[in-house]
Amino acid sequence: MLKIEHLNKKYGDKKAVDDLCLHILPGEIYGFIGHNGAGKTTTLKACAGILDFDSGEITVDGIKMKNDLLACKKKIAYIPDNPDLYEFMTGNQFLNFVADIFGVGEKDRKERIDSLAETFEIKKNLSDAISAYSHGMKQKLAIISAWIHEPQLIMMDEPFVGLDPKASHILKQMMREACEKGSAIFFSTHVLEVAEKLCDKVAIIKQGRLIKSGTMDEVKGDDSLEEVFLELEGE
Repeated sequence: MLKIEHLNKKYGDKKAVDDLCLHILPGEIYGFIGHNGAGKTTTLKACAGILDFDSGEITVDGIKMKNDLLACKKKIAYIPDNPDLYEFMTGNQFLNFVADIFGVGEKDRKERIDSLAETFEIKKNLSDAISAYSHGMKQKLAIISAWIHEPQLIMMDEPFVGLDPKASHILKQMMREACEKGSAIFFSTHVLEVAEKLCDKVAIIKQGRLIKSGTMDEVKGDDSLEEVFLELEGE
């Protein structure tokens, strides 16, 4: 579903991503781990088609991003670490705006918005301006907007930050259900316990370079993911 091959991105003299290769299959939840500044956000933004890269290739569901960016974006949802929503809109206006962009029909969008807003307990707030939302409510709205077109590849940057425990539990269920339908999920997190329980595979990045990847068992062996991460960070 997502193929990253020899991805390179520099900011001035600093290599943010250094020859990164990752393959993410349909049905997989793939965790992306590294300290602040390791290159996680840069990678995710490049894969979402909102940040240009210097060299390498990104392929989404068999389509090379450099050949047809729009076709790739139709298959993708991306949630940044700090969702920057149109605060002058109401929640309903924003969700319908996103549905319009992705060409979601009236019937499907209504069913999905109603169902997800009810699940996240913000249905009564959808007529309010987004500027009045708390950080957690904005995060929930961003999640609903990402799921609205049933994307084949969902990418998220620290998606659990700002969510209460119940909303975090709901998001984990949604991630698993999306993958059961054949989608793939690629997300960064600092919460290693969540990654350990949730992910099928994990990649650890340090200073822009991939230092370990594979199934959870391959990466952590008999140790905890936290122990492995801290050991690799120290080397």
